[in-house]
Amino acid sequence: MPKLTWTDIEDIALALRDKYPDQDPSFIRFTDLHKWITELDGFEDDPKKSNESKLEAIQMAWLDEFQDE
Repeated sequence: MPKLTWTDIEDIALALRDKYPDQDPSFIRFTDLHKWITELDGFEDDPKKSNESKLEAIQMAWLDEFQDE
């Protein structure tokens, strides 16, 4: 698996969908989302480089994937 960074929004969203298939992304706190992202296999970016807009973009991409299921 290629390494993931905060800019890999779609890849992170897909990885979260695969790891948490029954989780509705609409109801996730950013603190939990940040933790789950940094714990993904292949995530190799600095956890401190995240911000609210990056987390929101990932959450929205994950929500799109979740709703497509």
